[in-house]
Amino acid sequence: MTEAVAAARRSLLPVTLAVAAVVLLVDQLTKHWAVSTLDPDVPQHVIWTLQWNLSFNTGMAFSKGQGFGPIIGLVAIIVVVVIVLSVRTNPSRTVAVAAGLVMGGAIGNLADRVFRGEGWLDGAVIDFIDFQWFPIFNVADISVNVGGAIFIIWSLFGARGEASPA
Repeated sequence: MTEAVAAARRSLLPVTLAVAAVVLLVDQLTKHWAVSTLDPDVPQHVIWTLQWNLSFNTGMAFSKGQGFGPIIGLVAIIVVVVIVLSVRTNPSRTVAVAAGLVMGGAIGNLADRVFRGEGWLDGAVIDFIDFQWFPIFNVADISVNVGGAIFIIWSLFGARGEASPA
């Protein structure tokens, strides 16, 4: 591996960490707003089918797996570690950004599990964005899904277009 390739690979971890930090900040700020402003019993209409609807999810996506918070939290920790290790070996800025989105979202929901419960990783994730025809979600969920979609699109189309450094 040449010095330039090694430098390029090293430089992408800060991109991933910066994206993750922004996602985490926005996620936690919006959850703080939701908890301090919204009444869980009274959804607030915003526009069309969008409403703010405070919900506490102790399960995983779409409120499945209620009560499995500690297991879901451990999986999130593993995902974050794998992302940090993986992004160091991939010279793609697209992958670095996608990894940051997934990592930031995973850490955002993990923070809820750590700090919003009485036991280890048993806290509830704060959800509040409700279209009424789709499960209630939050900024972290959006980030994980957008990052995952970028990974899929990149693996199908983008990986071929990026030249592998010699």
